[in-house]
Amino acid sequence: MNIAIVGTGYVGLVSGTCFAQMGNQVTCVDVDTEKIERLRQGIIPIYERELEHLVHNNLKAGRLHFTTSLTDCLNNVELVFSAVGTPPDEDGSADLSYVLQVAREVGRNMTHYLVVVTKSTVPVGTADKVREAILEEQKLRGVTIPFDVASNPEFLKEGTAVKDFMSPDRVVVGVDSERSKELMTRLYHPFLLNNFRVIFTDIRSAEMIKYAANSMLATRISFMNDIANLCERVGADVNMVRKGIGADSRIGAKFLYPGCGYGGSCFPKDVKALIHTAEENGYDMRVLRAVEAVNQDQKTVVYEKLSHYFSHQLSGRTIAIWGLSFKAETDDMREATSLVVIRKLLEAGCSVRVFDPQAMNECRRRMGDVVYYAENIYDATSGADAILVLTEWMQFRMPDWGRLKSVMKQPVVVDGRNLYLPEEMKQQGFDYLSIGR
Repeated sequence: MNIAIVGTGYVGLVSGTCFAQMGNQVTCVDVDTEKIERLRQGIIPIYERELEHLVHNNLKAGRLHFTTSLTDCLNNVELVFSAVGTPPDEDGSADLSYVLQVAREVGRNMTHYLVVVTKSTVPVGTADKVREAILEEQKLRGVTIPFDVASNPEFLKEGTAVKDFMSPDRVVVGVDSERSKELMTRLYHPFLLNNFRVIFTDIRSAEMIKYAANSMLATRISFMNDIANLCERVGADVNMVRKGIGADSRIGAKFLYPGCGYGGSCFPKDVKALIHTAEENGYDMRVLRAVEAVNQDQKTVVYEKLSHYFSHQLSGRTIAIWGLSFKAETDDMREATSLVVIRKLLEAGCSVRVFDPQAMNECRRRMGDVVYYAENIYDATSGADAILVLTEWMQFRMPDWGRLKSVMKQPVVVDGRNLYLPEEMKQQGFDYLSIGR
């Protein structure tokens, strides 16, 4: 099939590359000329396992193309996926200006039947707005060209996005016509062959499924962080609690890991957007308001533990941070806990030394040179009064504790991801603070 995907961000680039890998002819469109030129050379703007390899392969095979002009490729495609950004407005609502801009461009330039598919995470009712925008442009042109709209939300986890796309838990497709359903069935036929679930729904339900799924996962994280904080106060071990409740088949073990708060491009903005959608419809999402509040507080927990350890005397101390991205296996720092912690440390008068396997350039872009960018974990800890572990990268899990102790001013570790065993840390001669233990 011939497909256009508008937007070469995280969702658009992964989706387009994987669709090409399945044998489709895919044209990825973006207004950023420099970005498109780099993509044509196989230089990708994000870190995601396997993605660079697949981009190279499909460029070479002639199945993956990059352009700045949607108009130029509309004559040759059957499906147009909109994967542009939907950043949150100040009130928490999703900004649909880019989504509607794509719809208007399609309406101005389409010449034959198309299915316009929303891949971006958008509020319930967005498909209706997309349809209206296309019809308005057709009316201005004085033409009537049939088209359909559909919703195909993504459920990709950063760090495993390619695997998630090619071996999904489920594919959700919202349609309102048999013609669009037939095209989307053809597109996802390879998944049906492998017995993956393709769930067809009405469009509004598909739009809601995405927000409901992310909000449920965010809820589990905030719930476990609340439980962890209580465990510390009553003398329980949250890891044992997690295993005990996760063994219940009605609950399951996933997303029950306590830590220092969730971040990234999805959970924070999707929770806010669903709260806002409820407000617009006269309903108060009380649980999600609590989820959001717990998460904001949790991002400061590591800092508060550090401050309490040093009797709130942090000025002049040197603090090492391991992990800048909001999670491992990505360079994404959107809504990352590290941003909150670094700012608080700097405000307290600390010198901050940071290391992350992938997110150093992103941190420098966001924060400039207010921190020291280390070459490795040992460089980061040189002369440090404490280490703060904020991201669960594999290379942080088994460091040389003797070497670390020899280069640090004080052997203190505040672990926001519970990577280490308290007994082992005590044996190594470290004062060790973790979450919920």
